[in-house]
Amino acid sequence: MSPFKELLAALKTDTLLQRDSAETLYAQLASSLAEAIRSGALSPGERLPPHRELAGELGINITTVTRAMAVLQEQGLVESRPGRGTQVAVPRQVQVQFQSAPSDAPGMIDLSVNRPATDDYTQALATLLPRLASDPRFAGMKEYHPSEGMSWAREAAATWLRALDVPAQPSNVVITEGAQHGIACILRAMTVAGDTVLADSITYQGINALCRSLGLNLVGVEGDERGMNPRALGEAIATYAPRVLFLVPSIHNPTAITLDAQRRAELLEVLAPHDELWLIEDDVYRPLLERRDETFMLRRPARTFYVTALSKCIAPGLRIGFVVAPPEQVQNIATTLRIDCWSISPLNALIATRLIEDRVSEALIAHQREELRERQALLAEHLKGLHFQASDVGTHAWLQLPEPWSASRFARLCREHGVGLLPGGAFSLRHDQSPNAVRINLSAAKSREQLVQALDVIARFAQQGHLHMFDRV
Repeated sequence: MSPFKELLAALKTDTLLQRDSAETLYAQLASSLAEAIRSGALSPGERLPPHRELAGELGINITTVTRAMAVLQEQGLVESRPGRGTQVAVPRQVQVQFQSAPSDAPGMIDLSVNRPATDDYTQALATLLPRLASDPRFAGMKEYHPSEGMSWAREAAATWLRALDVPAQPSNVVITEGAQHGIACILRAMTVAGDTVLADSITYQGINALCRSLGLNLVGVEGDERGMNPRALGEAIATYAPRVLFLVPSIHNPTAITLDAQRRAELLEVLAPHDELWLIEDDVYRPLLERRDETFMLRRPARTFYVTALSKCIAPGLRIGFVVAPPEQVQNIATTLRIDCWSISPLNALIATRLIEDRVSEALIAHQREELRERQALLAEHLKGLHFQASDVGTHAWLQLPEPWSASRFARLCREHGVGLLPGGAFSLRHDQSPNAVRINLSAAKSREQLVQALDVIARFAQQGHLHMFDRV
């Protein structure tokens, strides 16, 4: 029985909804639902029955249900949208922490947003721009283009992807405005409101925001030090009958875990009987790895969408992403993209194509990888004695905070001292169990010197938690 049906049964038997109580029925109903939400029995994104249906089930007036929902909405516990009904809201604390650009406040070292660690791209762009006008494709910059992308851009993308051992052909590549846009196109093409999406219980913020905006139920799957747990995945599939599974297999955001070959095989074994389940393989950090395991798409090509981009390895400002889709789904993704923006910017596509064709992209990524390795060494040196997860070429690290720290209090104190971090609650799909950790984006510091300055602040406070036990959040 689902958590909501269990709650409904309790309400029907008068154990929670007492008609002879001095407290009004709508207040009792609101109180019972609020307790279920705060305890985690009802998860963020879970849809509630229509007011009339719930009133009929409980044998009460529809006005009573409407007033109860109004109370919950005022408390920020549920949200109602036209055509999508009422669903459990994501906690406000998580919503306000979703940032798309670093802070430029004076004196702030903002390590809360991932970005490349070097400025090589702007130098390469300055060299390339004067030469673009002589490129034969430049004449088409003023034209409309196919929604799936220009043929020459798709050919360059497929070449670049195959170098990463991704099974890509120009015909099954769709060019998007970054990975987030690609994921959004896939979800809109392959799901309807009310469908369930599975993801790691601690996961990339963007998938949470997307699912909420589309009326999808996002359910977290527990993991361990090697990534998503296969047994937990099997149980979640059996319980929720999901439409989509979302995975970040390389340098996971935020935990920095890369799935090893054995764990990938174990997850594929769980997925094998479930042809109805689509997999979104969000692999934006793969270009940074020197040793790469096989992609899920290679082993499950008919039911997998592979997504990557140039944002993390070259530059987010370029706004170029790639979706490698099963051949029969390419036009579905392209159609969704056409509704968004008709097609991507041809100028951005030409810049990306030239970087790939001229092999400048290889040099940019190699230098980025070298810089990240140096920054990870600084992290290990300055956070020695603390527990953290990191990749030797990763853009970020996941710091597990010692007692008695809470992640929100630690992040607040660091920000007050000029260092921006994101607390674990920003990535958690379970508001009742926020991880006691923070994400540190090493690549966001403008220099190694600035990174060392920030790491010293982080290390000092992490080791002095006992001095801040009674700080108010």
